[in-house]
Amino acid sequence: MKLKPIQVIGYGSGDAANNLAFSITAIFLLVYYTDVAGISAAAAATMFLLVRIWDAFTDILAGRIVDKTHTRWGKFRPFLLFGSVPLMVLTFLTFHVPDWSHGGKVAYAYVTYGLLGLAYSFVNIPYGSLATAMTQQPRERAKLASARGIGAGAIILVLVLAISPQLSGNAQNLQRTFSIITGAFVILGIALYLFAFFTSRENVERDVAQVSFKETLASLRHNAPLLRLCLSTVSYLVGMFAFNTIGIYYARDVLGNASLFIPLTVLGTGVMFVVAPIAPKIVATLGKRTGYQVAAGFSVIGGIGVFLAPASHPAVALVSWTIAGIGLALVNTLMWALEADTVEYGEWKSGVRTEGATYAIFSFTRKCGQALGGSAAGYALALGGYHADAAVQSGSTLTAIRVAAGLLPAGFALLAALIMFTYPLTESRFATMVEEVRLRRGQQPVPVPSAAVDPQALATQNGDGPTPAKA
Repeated sequence: MKLKPIQVIGYGSGDAANNLAFSITAIFLLVYYTDVAGISAAAAATMFLLVRIWDAFTDILAGRIVDKTHTRWGKFRPFLLFGSVPLMVLTFLTFHVPDWSHGGKVAYAYVTYGLLGLAYSFVNIPYGSLATAMTQQPRERAKLASARGIGAGAIILVLVLAISPQLSGNAQNLQRTFSIITGAFVILGIALYLFAFFTSRENVERDVAQVSFKETLASLRHNAPLLRLCLSTVSYLVGMFAFNTIGIYYARDVLGNASLFIPLTVLGTGVMFVVAPIAPKIVATLGKRTGYQVAAGFSVIGGIGVFLAPASHPAVALVSWTIAGIGLALVNTLMWALEADTVEYGEWKSGVRTEGATYAIFSFTRKCGQALGGSAAGYALALGGYHADAAVQSGSTLTAIRVAAGLLPAGFALLAALIMFTYPLTESRFATMVEEVRLRRGQQPVPVPSAAVDPQALATQNGDGPTPAKA
């Protein structure tokens, strides 16, 4: 189904809302905990690891509940309507650690950050699953993936421009900045989610409205493309989240100027507005798998440049950060389109459509990557001997920051690209699967690209064939 422009824009607004909660924690929560709340780097790193693993399991819970949901508004849209308020309020509370003892601060942070993760799962899982229910056309899905990338990029730029100039000030002023921004998010986030709710529609038919747990397991167990994508994604995100989390320390302590975090982020994130709109053309030219691998290559080159960039020549760091940002923008766009394709494979294989569970498994691995990457940045600071009150950090601290910002992302991006060589879904195979599922439902056939293989060839190349759902 071809989507209307308002539907694409509305879907993008949903990820803009998501990133009011997600990006501010991914980019600024570590520096908030260490420099404003007064929580030690080691304690914050352990918290990032444990809470994000907790988040991963809440994704599985949310996916299961989504697949059991069936309302007059659909399976996914109601969660945007009812989950927005608790998510935005918890974002506000997370950035308001009270002036208690260190143990009390840590306990408060665990509770608020953990609840924030739970609320985020019950909004993000249905939101991400919604794309698979809006259309089955690859280019239209690429448009939705591009829209969510642009929505996320816009919020990241606003956050960096608003918060970064305050990072050289005292803790009290920085707390005031976070209070104002997260307070405004409560209103803005709800408005964006409502816009996504009212403009989106669930158009893709399904044979079963509510999917049993047994059917869910059967659909996921043999989903080889989903497994490969999850392995690649978790690798890429370990490096990506180390890169994002350590950025402010890289600008302030390695390059010697906290204000450089603004151009670093503007360049690194701004490329999203160039890359995302051309993602559908990249898909049409290279295919999603090859495009993903090429993008990971940019991340490798950029990461090495970030590690080697001399502090005396910040322009080298800016260029390298931008190259890494190009890879990050394209991978982040294509991974959502790739995930949507694995839903079709699961339905083709088992006869049951499990958007929520498939997205939850994918999000579970993403959260694991986020946990490892975010905590790696914190542990790098701790191992390097970082001191929040030090005017100048030690040489070992600066080296640790360079590794977390450059070598770590480069190495894991290379591994992610290598894993994708085993990803089995090409564009022609995908087209054949969709056509076969349509025929299974008794719908009118749609034109299939001439490059598509026949269903039996697809089954042979993947080592198995579809297993229709029981009547």
